[in-house]
Amino acid sequence: MKIPPVKGTRDFYPAEMAVRNFIIDGWKKVSIRNGFEEFDSPILEHLQMFTLKSGDEIVEQLFSLKDRGGRDLALIPEMTPSLARMVNQRINSLPKPIKWFSVPRLFRAERPQKGRLREFFQWNIDIIGFEADDMLADAEIIFTTLDYLQYTGLTENDVVVKVSSRKLLSAFLKSIGIAEKDLPDMYALLDKKEKLPPDTFKALLNEKISERDKVSEILTFMEFDSISKIEKFIGVSDEVNEAINELLEHHRMLDEMGVNKFYRFDPTIVRGLAYYTGIVFEVHALNSELRAICGGGRYDDLLKDFGGPDIPAVGMGMGDCILEILLAEKGLLEKRLSKSTLDYFVVPAGVMTFDYEDGTVKTTAEDEVVKLTAQLRRLGYKADFSYKSTSLSKQLQEASSRNAGKCIIIGDEFKNKIIVIKDMRTGSQINVNVDTFLSELNLGANNAK
Repeated sequence: MKIPPVKGTRDFYPAEMAVRNFIIDGWKKVSIRNGFEEFDSPILEHLQMFTLKSGDEIVEQLFSLKDRGGRDLALIPEMTPSLARMVNQRINSLPKPIKWFSVPRLFRAERPQKGRLREFFQWNIDIIGFEADDMLADAEIIFTTLDYLQYTGLTENDVVVKVSSRKLLSAFLKSIGIAEKDLPDMYALLDKKEKLPPDTFKALLNEKISERDKVSEILTFMEFDSISKIEKFIGVSDEVNEAINELLEHHRMLDEMGVNKFYRFDPTIVRGLAYYTGIVFEVHALNSELRAICGGGRYDDLLKDFGGPDIPAVGMGMGDCILEILLAEKGLLEKRLSKSTLDYFVVPAGVMTFDYEDGTVKTTAEDEVVKLTAQLRRLGYKADFSYKSTSLSKQLQEASSRNAGKCIIIGDEFKNKIIVIKDMRTGSQINVNVDTFLSELNLGANNAK
């Protein structure tokens, strides 16, 4: 009986692994060059960590279990609560601001669909511990996100950063009479606006709010395309002014960083997670039906809610599934993925035995192939040989199919320590002494260190 993979998970054969490595290696490279340090957490956390502040959407998608001690645990569905827990444990000894990144394997028990699986990898970047009214950290999170997307080859013609503010939305909802205790449920509902047909969304809004004038005002608010229009619509208050000033300063920072061409203000960006407190954003593909590539925002209260200090924090999460689809659609994976190559492919030229004059060494061509390949590998070169005892021409074909740069042929002349080095790209070949060849490679390897 053939056993298939678990629904919503993936097998990574070498070709798929190459794509995964390209994505994850890029995440790590861009994180490091933007000043972030890597961290990781356990794959299991206490269930209450996510039921406390992650919001209903995440809680409903948890893979949870009881351990042998009866403790309620969960496979991690997101990284931010784990980050908050870890930072709180060492908050007094960590230099601030804390700039960390991670690439965890996450799990969500949701319905598998295009770009959305039950097991996936996610890039997380977070900055913790800065001045609460400073928008630089918020802007740097978006800059780093765009730095990666541009690294893959995506441009302002491919993606857009849609930015809004939970603080502004909160001020608006409270101004029309929505109670503070009802705000988390409203955020979860409003986050679905762009994911549902307009009539379906309006019907859900009518179920939630009985007053039709309030429904109308909410729909109007979410259609605005500029901060100035919203300011006129809501009216003046301290909370509104603070939120608008943050948005304007944030926009100015992104302009200074040279990524303003990606920016768009969009009040439909709400984010479903319960802990966001300020500026929120998502990156969307232009002219595409794909869901958001990534999203994030300010979460100033989360560390305090987990028993830590009251310090600001901002972060972003990007999953690999939807990103891979977009890069494939744009033809960027094929352009950027390098073929698997070898520096050297070592082959015997026939079956022969070398019996040296002093009578102390007796070896075969096959033995020397294995020995030389091992020496090349120890020097740091990608080297391999064939497991098949076939003709020289067929082994040269195998070297070509393995994308070897050079083929080393061990034939009759090896009894005089001579090997043939064939350049697989030009077809030219030279005879060299094997000891001289290895000595020069060793010198080159040491100089490269």
